[in-house]
Amino acid sequence: MGKLGSPRSPRPQSVGAGLSSGMKECQGRCPESFLGNDPSLGRRISGGDYNWNRKLLLHGLKNEPAKFGACKGVYVGKKHTWFRKHLRSAVFMFGRSVQSKSSGLKDDRSYATEEKSPVLMHDRLLNLASSALAEKEFKQDSLNFWEEPYPHASVWKPCAIRKSSKTIGKSEKSNGFILVSANGGLNQQRVAICNAVAVASLLNATLVLPKFLYSNVWKDPSQFGDIYQEEYFMNIMKDEIEIVKELPPHLKSLDMEAIGSLITDADIPKEAKPIEYIDKALPLLSRNGVVHFLGFGNRLGFDPLSFELQRLRCKCNFHALKFVPKIQQVGSLLVQRIRKYDAAQSMLDKQLLGNFMSDIPLKENHAEGGPSKYLALHLRFEVDMVAYSLCEFGGGEKEQKELQAYRETHFPLLIERLKNVKPVSPAQWRKLGKCPLTPEEAALVLSGLGFKRGSYIYLAGSHIYGGQSRMHPFTNLYPNLVMKEDLLSPNELEPFRNFSSQLAALDFIACATADVFAMTDSGSQLSSLVSGFRTYYGGGRAPTLRPNKKRLAAILLESRTIDWKSFEERVRKMIEEGQRVRVRGFGRSIYRQPRCPECMCKSNLH
Repeated sequence: MGKLGSPRSPRPQSVGAGLSSGMKECQGRCPESFLGNDPSLGRRISGGDYNWNRKLLLHGLKNEPAKFGACKGVYVGKKHTWFRKHLRSAVFMFGRSVQSKSSGLKDDRSYATEEKSPVLMHDRLLNLASSALAEKEFKQDSLNFWEEPYPHASVWKPCAIRKSSKTIGKSEKSNGFILVSANGGLNQQRVAICNAVAVASLLNATLVLPKFLYSNVWKDPSQFGDIYQEEYFMNIMKDEIEIVKELPPHLKSLDMEAIGSLITDADIPKEAKPIEYIDKALPLLSRNGVVHFLGFGNRLGFDPLSFELQRLRCKCNFHALKFVPKIQQVGSLLVQRIRKYDAAQSMLDKQLLGNFMSDIPLKENHAEGGPSKYLALHLRFEVDMVAYSLCEFGGGEKEQKELQAYRETHFPLLIERLKNVKPVSPAQWRKLGKCPLTPEEAALVLSGLGFKRGSYIYLAGSHIYGGQSRMHPFTNLYPNLVMKEDLLSPNELEPFRNFSSQLAALDFIACATADVFAMTDSGSQLSSLVSGFRTYYGGGRAPTLRPNKKRLAAILLESRTIDWKSFEERVRKMIEEGQRVRVRGFGRSIYRQPRCPECMCKSNLH
């Protein structure tokens, strides 16, 4: 039995003891809920209690030529109910009229909140780790997790951009136009874009450049052209599907809702099969010449899907979506300052950063000394994820009250659902591997793998729940921890103020181009996309570390008795299992696991 869904990870304000920051905003970020016929216990669903299927309001469309009746505030139909009370939760924005009031940036570190005593769950193991790191500081370790452990990982090469005998190409006559609005943050929107490309090809339709939903959680008015290069995207995909920037004049004045061309998540289920688009969307497209997919998230399954549609997804994700020069330039500065040395560009560098790496000289104060390799860590321990997990993290009664208060404010549907199911104890959730890894546990894993105390670590992600009290065990073992706010000046970060998705793009770049990428939650969209990029462009030389939380929980249950050597052996075996070279399995994400004939070609290993 698994969790009742799982929350996305927005970039909320820093969380202090009272959890007062951003308390009411999280309800608007969740594209799924538990109100359907199947509560989906055990399935990981995107989002928390906000039900995109039944509750979604549009706002700010007065100046948009393609009108939607939902902008009136309330819509009642056969399948949809629009509630005015959620107006502040989600705002759909085609233009740039909505301005965020959030600063988007903070001068302090993302985990720096008020001073508290360190919270420790495994103090004995931490002491053993500290001693082991001290002993190994000047020793050569035979195990090297800085390298890919399996040489045959390099036999898989990128080839989604190739044309094959199965390539369909675009038809001479289109069935109509597809509008797509993508919810979520940077990574969810990226998946939606590439799924939209596949759907456009499936329906033989012309794709209008996707638009992004505005949410009071993400507070980011960015649209496609603010993050990705529009002309490049259209040019790369031009032989596959027709893409235009706007609807033609004769369609701009249509009321999508009135003509029945507004399709929401209530009409298309999660992980839908192609036949559902053909049955529900194609007749509308043929009749009206246009359909609008509103709140388009993970609405296209990975299997069964044709070879060609899978290849289009890969081509879109790995080749067509290039960050705009502003992001590439600052991303290049960030990566160079993390590395602290000039290095030959990798294929990952070239794909993500273009020509900026060689064009920007290192500043003297960043170029002197320092290690030559770095590990990027995506640490998922934000308050929403911690509260939703129903786990306990060693903070005692005060922590339990804080998290319960947060759940009652943000996840009322979860609270109601829990009243009708058999209770599961926090200890049982932990045994099932459903609890987020704490910073302390992440540090213990790195120690068990043999990463030395001086390892240079880049921290990506949002604000850490508990602040310094939680980060202290990590920084005590690994003090060389940096974030983008440490390496980029306020002036360099200023253009990204109020644009959380653009800031997230910098983290994406730093993680994807790292010598090693470590995640604490394999279900995270950022971790999924980054690991896929490293597989696709890494040439078998871009290791990714994926802890198995269930196996790790079993190991940590013995934290009061296990000796350090046994801990190391079991942690290393766990990580090595996750690094095995596997071909994508049925139903698995092609963005995360591109090793398959549709995306990559297998060459002979010499």
